[in-house]
Amino acid sequence: MNNNELYPVFLKVSELEVLIVGGGNVGFEKLMFLLKSSPRAKVTVVADKFITPLLELAKSHMVKVELSTYDKSFLKNKHIVIAATDSLEINLQIHKDCKANNILVNVADNPTYCDFYMGGIVTKGNLKLAISTNGKSPTAAKRLRQFFEEILPEDMNDLVENLNEYRQTIQGDFQNKVKKLNDLTKGMLREND
Repeated sequence: MNNNELYPVFLKVSELEVLIVGGGNVGFEKLMFLLKSSPRAKVTVVADKFITPLLELAKSHMVKVELSTYDKSFLKNKHIVIAATDSLEINLQIHKDCKANNILVNVADNPTYCDFYMGGIVTKGNLKLAISTNGKSPTAAKRLRQFFEEILPEDMNDLVENLNEYRQTIQGDFQNKVKKLNDLTKGMLREND
């Protein structure tokens, strides 16, 4: 039986408001992961204390930093929240407040209280692959990310761009376009002849 019912999506976090609660190592890791994939993400980080690397990263990416203890008022106009404090009690309160306000929430290192997971991401220009282990093993996702980063050629973006240009020139209905693109790309899955 497949217990993995996750539905992968790619969010435009440069157009959404993200809140990270926690200024320590876990908050730093979550912020770093988010900005690596989406450098223009709209992020606010709230904490009663911050580690220096988090503050430096925030400054270099125009991330808002609020020196404060968590209060549910910080959820106003937020779309996504990451609870990354060192207090399970505070993280669970953040989860409860988010659920009451229909806000997607990730409680770090606690899959039971996550609406989404932050898996491994491989980026080669416009090509982006997301890897999830259904919250079971972030280490496995990390190793798979490293594997795909090594085997996918750096010029994958050229292929994507060229296919996009070709797609724009195809005439006919949707089915005709799909057929032509499928015919053109089916060789990508064949082994060298």
